[in-house]
Parts: sequence; structure tokens; C-alpha cells
Amino acid sequence: MDKQQLWVLDGGMGRELARRGAPFRQPEWSALALIEAPQTVTEVHQAYVASGAKVITTNSYALVPFHIGDERFAAEGEALAALAGKLARDVADEHANAVRVAGSLPPLFGSYRADLFEAARVSELALPLIRALSPSVDLWLAETMSLIAEPLAIKALLPEDGKPFWVSFTLEDETLGSEPTLRSGERVADAIDALVAVGVDAILFNCCQPEVIEAALQVASDRLSALGRADIRLGAYANAFPPQPKEATANDGLDEIRADLGPLDYLGWAERWRAAGASLIGGCCGIGPEHIQALSTRLR
Repeated sequence: MDKQQLWVLDGGMGRELARRGAPFRQPEWSALALIEAPQTVTEVHQAYVASGAKVITTNSYALVPFHIGDERFAAEGEALAALAGKLARDVADEHANAVRVAGSLPPLFGSYRADLFEAARVSELALPLIRALSPSVDLWLAETMSLIAEPLAIKALLPEDGKPFWVSFTLEDETLGSEPTLRSGERVADAIDALVAVGVDAILFNCCQPEVIEAALQVASDRLSALGRADIRLGAYANAFPPQPKEATANDGLDEIRADLGPLDYLGWAERWRAAGASLIGGCCGIGPEHIQALSTRLR
């Protein structure tokens, strides 16, 4: 398949659930609706498909102890992940193979928190999610990765199922105008090298400012060209938050949504990402169906 063929991804789940009146609070985040109002999760998936998304992501991002606690994760985590997979699969199956399901494999120890990563616990937390999602997903998406080591550890646990493996890194928001880095401080170029070495099908950047993504895509594109790996796709899905400082964590409360990232504003950034080589484009926190509608209508 042509690497440059555009695939429109979906947008954020948590804020859209809240907007639709689903139960929503910290620390459970988007997991709460999965537990108490799963029909709302289905409605959000359907809204993104109706807006033109060709890839929808399972609502499994918050199914880690960081959000639901160790006790609930041990007792219910795998069952909840299976439900998240089924809800997305059922919506995709309504569209005759036109919609793919990405299995969200989240940062296992907290968004943006590279400092909390524990290599010895990766299998304990990742394997239940992988087992539960496996029957329902078309591809694996390790998303909002803050450091290189985490997606490498996840890749080693995935089944030999032939499904594509996508990795999406979150970038340091304060690097505008300088070399883009992951939130760990590691260079984007080094992340590209590491992922190519273990076999990756797509590299994306998400849950960070749209302003910092273009430079990261340019670095990634140049590095893939140097490595002779033009077959690896690039993508982006930014959030609508103000810049997040180095000490930020994603579970301290609800961030404000920027007033300058309406659907057409966001489209402008997406056009720049497209020009920089991205062929997988969607949205993260605060980016809703109306944004995805603009992307699917105008980018084509």
C-alpha cells in the first residue's frame, strides 16, 4: 500500500465522553465511562467514523493502575480491556472493512512520566491488555510514549500475529525552535533508530502541542530516508492543551482547552504535517469529531 495514502485517525476519547455527559473524573479518566456507561464509548466511536475516521482506537488508554488503581487493575483490567476492544470492533464491523481498529497500549506508569518507568513490571501490566485486545484489533498502537525503552519493551511482548505495530511518542512542549525531544529528553532521531531496529510499521507523535510536531516529523522523515526505510509511515495527532511544563503530569486535573485550535485552525497544522510526510493524521485530547470532519473533508 502506498505509504503516502492518507489515513484519517479518530480524535480524543476522554473529553468527548465528558462532553456527551458520560461519568468522567480523575483519576479514572476515560476508563470510568467504560465501567459505568459503555454505550457512550460506542457513541464516540460511531461519531468519529461518521466524521470520516478510518482508524478508531480502543478505549483502553486508562486501563492501568495509574488510573484505576492496582486492585481494580488486578481484578478487572483484562475484562475491561476486552470490552474496550469489543466496543471498537463492533463499530468497525458495521462498515465492511472500511474502518480499522487500533489497540491502544498506553504508557503503563503514567502519561508524560518517563521517570516512573519500571522495566521489571512491563509484562505484568502490558500482557493483560495485549491478551484482552488481541481478538478485536487490526493493529497495535503504543501511544503517548515518553521514552524509547517503553515501546521496545512492549514490542517484545506482542504476539507473532502479523498485525502492524505503530508507536506514537509524546514530545517535550518546550522545544519549539530547537531540536525536538521526547519528554524523557531523548532525541527523536535516536528514537527512530531504535524503532527501526526492532521492526515498526509507523511512527507518530501525539499528545503534545501541534507547534512542536512538524519539526519532529521532519527529523523522522530525514532519518528514515537515511536508513532506507521509506516504507515506514509517519503520523501525528496533537492535543488541544496549552504547553505542558516538564513537571506536568496528566492526572492532576483537567487542563484548559486552547481557544485557537478550532477545526479549521487544527486543519492548518494538519496540512503542515501532511507536507512534512505524515500520512496518518488524527487528534488527541480535546480534538473532537468536528475536527476529524474537517480533516477528512479537506485533506483528501
